[in-house]
Amino acid sequence: MGTDHEDLVWRETVLGEVLSARREFVSAVGTETVPLGSISGRVLAESIVAQRDVPEHDFATMDGFAFDATDSYPLAVVDGEVFPEDEPPSIGSGEAIRVATGAPIPEAANAVLKREEATVADGLLRGTDIAPGTYTYERGSNVSEGDVLFDGGERVSAKDAILLGDLDRPSLEVADRFSTGVLATGTEIHEGRSRDLDSPMLAGLVRSWGHEATYEGTVPDEYDRIESAIDRLATDYDVVVTTGGTSVGHKDHVVRAIDELGTVLFHRVRIRPGKPIAFARLPDHDAVVFAIPGKPIGAHTVATLVMRPFFTGETALPTVTATVERAVSLGPDGFEYAIPVTISNEDGGRRAMPLGHRDSPLRVYDDRFDPSVLSSSTRASRADGLVVTRTPLEAGDDVEVVPYSVIE
Repeated sequence: MGTDHEDLVWRETVLGEVLSARREFVSAVGTETVPLGSISGRVLAESIVAQRDVPEHDFATMDGFAFDATDSYPLAVVDGEVFPEDEPPSIGSGEAIRVATGAPIPEAANAVLKREEATVADGLLRGTDIAPGTYTYERGSNVSEGDVLFDGGERVSAKDAILLGDLDRPSLEVADRFSTGVLATGTEIHEGRSRDLDSPMLAGLVRSWGHEATYEGTVPDEYDRIESAIDRLATDYDVVVTTGGTSVGHKDHVVRAIDELGTVLFHRVRIRPGKPIAFARLPDHDAVVFAIPGKPIGAHTVATLVMRPFFTGETALPTVTATVERAVSLGPDGFEYAIPVTISNEDGGRRAMPLGHRDSPLRVYDDRFDPSVLSSSTRASRADGLVVTRTPLEAGDDVEVVPYSVIE
């Protein structure tokens, strides 16, 4: 099936613009020092280079006896036992010493014989034959001095505190969080005749991605008021996120306003739902604007697929494999379709039901995916993830599901 949407751009293309803008913002914002317990979701202000070998000594990974495995039994057991808090003692050729798990082993030792495999009689050790390296964690095998372990601009997580703690880094210099103002447009919302369903969701996403978000209220569908509000927020915030008014109707003023205030880098992406997203840079304000379409499920979809990389630096979409339970046909070629699915585990297998299909709890379409209606169906938010596809789904085929839990 052909397409007459040649002015639209693919997601892979627009993400380059998004990441380029992000790199500039990370380098331009201020920094702060945070303890390891507060690093999750933060962006490093500098690269982290190992200042020493880790571990600094070979150490035992089992309770037992440390010695040179090239020596022959019997070995003379020297007095004492080495514990993790001790400095490693010296032993000579043909000698062994008792060690506890986690204890540094003598420089002359290169292996540990487990206690249950050892026999000591008259001060002499005998046991099974072992090779050098047995039950030892060698110096520098984890990290070598000079290794670049984290790059400046990298987003770190709670698990990174493990390695950073091992490098004796109790705190980190990180970039300040992006400040974000969220503005809802639409006369029906401004006058209270319709609920603003997008702003709390979008602000929550920004916070879940490690940044700050402030709700800045609503404006009606009036060009001057929309432009004035965006102009004001771009002065106060690094990022402005607007909702609604991004299509081509007579009252859709947002894209024209941000084009007047700066440069629109893209408008309309080949994603359904969520197509009419726009992204602009406002150099006079040192700010960027994401103009998000108003239908809530479409807004969430395109925010997680296109806006998220600006805040996280991550473009990968981790997936889980599931067997799709119903066939779903698509609309025109030339789009990625983001199909919400629920996940169940049956007979040891993972199964995906398109939420919105006539056989699902939300009956929005028969067999052909309807992104226009579904993007307004708030119950679709109960899906577990998305299948992002350019080809129809066939019942019984395996599909890759992007769980919401990994992109929110």
